[in-house]
Formats: sequence, structure tokens, C-alpha cells
Amino acid sequence: MPIATVDPATGETLETFEALPADEIQRRLATAESAYARHRTSGFAERARLLNRAADLLADDTADIARTMTTEMGKPVKAARAEAAKCVKAMRWYAEHAEALLADEHPAQKDVRDSGASRAIVRYRPLGVVLAVMPWNFPLWQVVRFAAPALMAGNVALLKHASNVPRTALYLQDLFTRAGYEEGCFQTLLIGSGAVEDVLRDRRVAAATLTGSEPAGRSVASVAGDEIKKTVLELGGSDPFLVLPSADVERAATTAVTARVQNNGQSCIAAKRFIVHADVYDAFRERFVAGMRELTVGDPMSEDTDVGPLATEQGRADLEELVDDALGGGATALCGGQRPKEQERGWYYSPTVLADVTPQMRIHREEAFGPVATLYRVADLDEAVELANDTPFGLSSNVWTRDDADVERCVRDLQAGGVFFNGMTASHPGLPFGGVKRSGYGRELSGHGIREFCNATTVWHGA
Repeated sequence: MPIATVDPATGETLETFEALPADEIQRRLATAESAYARHRTSGFAERARLLNRAADLLADDTADIARTMTTEMGKPVKAARAEAAKCVKAMRWYAEHAEALLADEHPAQKDVRDSGASRAIVRYRPLGVVLAVMPWNFPLWQVVRFAAPALMAGNVALLKHASNVPRTALYLQDLFTRAGYEEGCFQTLLIGSGAVEDVLRDRRVAAATLTGSEPAGRSVASVAGDEIKKTVLELGGSDPFLVLPSADVERAATTAVTARVQNNGQSCIAAKRFIVHADVYDAFRERFVAGMRELTVGDPMSEDTDVGPLATEQGRADLEELVDDALGGGATALCGGQRPKEQERGWYYSPTVLADVTPQMRIHREEAFGPVATLYRVADLDEAVELANDTPFGLSSNVWTRDDADVERCVRDLQAGGVFFNGMTASHPGLPFGGVKRSGYGRELSGHGIREFCNATTVWHGA
């Protein structure tokens, strides 16, 4: 895939970029190693000063970088502004909390004495140069939610961003440079996916994090495993959205629309499978389908647009294949199911709700990365949980209920990294984020995320 900015609203290639040559990659690896030697010894106060400065600059740049993101991957510009604001919030949160999150831990005195020590602590130290392989769907947020904690912990970052968001990738390097970070603390590598393995195998790279597809995660994890290097993976998701008899159906249906089409439906944590109890199925279906029909599909630069184009032509083709396979197998399109006739250019797809989906259909098990929902009717909570777990993914889940017994059952039995009740899944810097099964491993955000790329060092003093 060429490294290029292609406007998904028109299909027009706006700018192409040359991949970094091998000698420049080597220079940047050396620069990262040199910067880490100094950055790791800086204090939390200095790291917080730099990160807060980056947050201030990003806040000032919000309008411009939002337009850049929209131009590169098609999200509505109002959503792009919200993404930038979320990044500012996360930077400031880690600048404020990192020191406490990485404070020395003091084991119980009984255990200290039992180990034969006069005193012992656990200290968190940075690992070194961390390679981040990031996707295009949240081109700012996915990077910042890794970079903010990594830099505050004393690590330095190399970013290999998706090849269709190069302007955003270069902006991020410029942002941290303008904030005052030493050269090498954060560098963007404009390289293709084929060059990732050599970078990851380089002795100067200590660890890697990847957000992206299952095949990409498998590839990076395989190389890192061969090199015995730490990885964190956040991969696909096909999140269930359960609506149970005690739910506020109107609120659930309204939220379901937003949960499905956020980011034009191109979000790993977007709800994708809507599993509704028979007692409330008809009421939910009517409101949900009506809400999906009412969405405005169009120019992502317009403030009135709800759903813009998909990010790539191939992405739309993949989504169409899933829908066509389901329709061919007997599924019913309650709305959508085709390209909108109003948009002759660009990679648009109509908001779609499919019913009568069976396990034989690809969309039952594969992730639909676009504004397409599958709707299921279930007889009871047992069937709902079984269906929710009938997926290779386990990123997050949503449950609508006012019954405490339902809550406890779903927390116990849903196979996911998160269970969100009476609301849609969202990430927050203070809460851990990640999945199970083929959605990956490790956690981002919160104290769990900042400690992923730290060496938990036991410091023991003899009596």
C-alpha cells in the first residue's frame, strides 16, 4: 500500500510520500537510543511539563488537525475535533497522575521480614525504545493513548502509522518536537508494513504495541516472541449490545445508533451485534431501525453529517462482501444494505441493519468495519450470554438492564475486557482498556497501561 493521503470522500489522491530509506531508519533508531539514555533519567516534573505543553499546543491546533484527520480517513469533522479534545484530556491526565501511578510499592512488613530483608520496595523503571504500530481509524487518539503514558514513564517512542494517514503521523512528531521534547523522544517512521519486522528485531527496540487487525497482531506478536520482546495488542472486536426486559428501551435504541455508527462504524469498540430479549424486541427494533434510517450520510466536512465515507475503497468492498453474503444466505436488510445513491463519488455505505442472521453467515463471526448492525432476538438471558460469547473476539460489551441479578450474571459470564451497563463503550484515561480472546492482550490507559512498558524491579536490602 503506498504512503499517501487519499480523500475518501472523493477518492482523490492529494499527496504521496516516499518511504524512509534504510540508512535514515538506522539513524532514527540511533537517535531514539541516545534520547532514551537521557529521557529515562528526567524527573516526573519535567516530563509533566513537556506533556502539558504538548497538550496546550494540540488544543490550539484542534481545528486544523481535525480537518487533516477528516481529509485522510473520512470521519465527520465534528468527531475529529472531539478526538483531538480527548487526546488533550489524556495528556493532561497522565501529566498529573503518572508519578503516583508509578510510585514505589512497599510490600507488607511481614513479607519483607520473611524474605530475610531489612527493607524492600518495588520500583517501576522504563523499558526503553517502544515501537507503536497504529491504525488509521482514530489516527490521533490511538497514538496519544500509547505515547502519553510511555513518555511519562521515561520510555521513548517510534511510530509506524497506517499508510493512509501520513499527514497526521507527521503532525504528531512535529507536535512533540514543538513541545520541547529532545529529538528522538518521539519519531514518526514513514515506512511500509514490510519494514516493520526489521525495526522490531533491532536490538535498540525494547518492546512494541499494536492496534489493528488480527493478522497484523499475529505478525508483530510472532516476531516479538521470537525476539523475546514485550508486546501489547489491541485487535478487532465484534461487541455485543444486550437489551434485557427491564431496560429503558428508548434510551437503549438511541444509544445503539450512536454506538454502531461512531467513527462511521469503523471502531473496534463499536457495538456491532444487537442481542435483544423477545419481550422488548419489537419496540427496540422499531426505534433502532428508525434511528439508523434518519442518519445523515454525506460530506464529512459538513457539521450536519452523521456518517461520512469509509476510509478506504478496499474497506468498503470488504464490508459489501459481508453484507452480500448475509443477504444471499437469507438475512433481511431492515434498512440500508447498499451504497447510498446520493453519493456518486467516495467510499460511502448506507447505515444498515440486518435481521435473520444465522451462524452460517460470515458476518456472524467476522467483524463488520462500517455502519452495519446485526440484530438478534433471544428468549432469555442464558441465550443472550451464549450468543454474546459466540465470537472469536472479546473486546468490550454493553448491557441494558435495571436488574441487579442481570448485572452480576453478565459481569461473571461475558467474555470481554469490559462490561458497560446502560451506556455505550468508551475509553477513558483513568480506566483500563483491552480485550481477551482474539481481541488481543495487555491493557492500555490507567495505571495498568502505564505499567505495561515498565520493568517492575524488586529492590531488596539484606538485614
